[in-house]
Amino acid sequence: MKTFQNKKIWITGATSGIGEQLAYTLNNAGSFLIISSRRKDELERVKMACKYPDKVSIQELDMEKPESFTDIVMSVSKKHDRIDYLFNNAGISQRSLVRDTLPEVERKIIEVNYFGNILLSKALLPIFEKQNYGHIVVTSSVAGKYGFYQRSAYAASKHALHGYYESLRYETSENNIKITLLVLGSINTGMSENALKGDGQRYNIKDPMLVNGLSLEKCVSKILDGVANEKREAHIGGTDIFAITLKRFFPRLFYWMMKRKIKHLE
Repeated sequence: MKTFQNKKIWITGATSGIGEQLAYTLNNAGSFLIISSRRKDELERVKMACKYPDKVSIQELDMEKPESFTDIVMSVSKKHDRIDYLFNNAGISQRSLVRDTLPEVERKIIEVNYFGNILLSKALLPIFEKQNYGHIVVTSSVAGKYGFYQRSAYAASKHALHGYYESLRYETSENNIKITLLVLGSINTGMSENALKGDGQRYNIKDPMLVNGLSLEKCVSKILDGVANEKREAHIGGTDIFAITLKRFFPRLFYWMMKRKIKHLE
């Protein structure tokens, strides 16, 4: 964890799941944190739960309001002499069939997971370019590598992140800006409970695949190992990670296995 000692790190989606655990782990490692989400009261809760709350500052941020990003980035940069890492983690999941999903729900998922994500990184790029260094860490998913049942818009948003950041990586390499895409499988978080149904309501059910997934502590440990080693992609999870390789080399077997898995979910 010495890599992150005294580093200034901005974490979005910091009030639940992976983002919250990242805040605790990095705070323990001696990082100075900027934590963001929409709710100030929840940000205060996470800050006070940190071992060193004096090393944590709060910045409210709504991923559906990218028009505010430039001003927010300017405000953050005035308060801090530098930003070493952006953990672009905020996002929302989905649990609905295509035929049952309202267009406005699909747009919301794309707005948060794709446009909110890339436009925050884009707003921060001038800071990184001026510093001549910086590291963007993007929370993606196995759904960015293959589609899955009841995840159409979610998978689309994650696929789009890969195309965008792989392109950006070429454009920023001369400025010593690193990009790590986190390809996450089943992690034991409340993501499914906060996922959107086709009508935009919360799914509010704990997904059994997530209950049996990797613990948050192990997930974050692996994330930070991947980031410290400046991996372009860090694949973290269980058998769902193996499915990425299976799809590439044995596509027929992959699709057969996915169909069997889906039958157990119906």
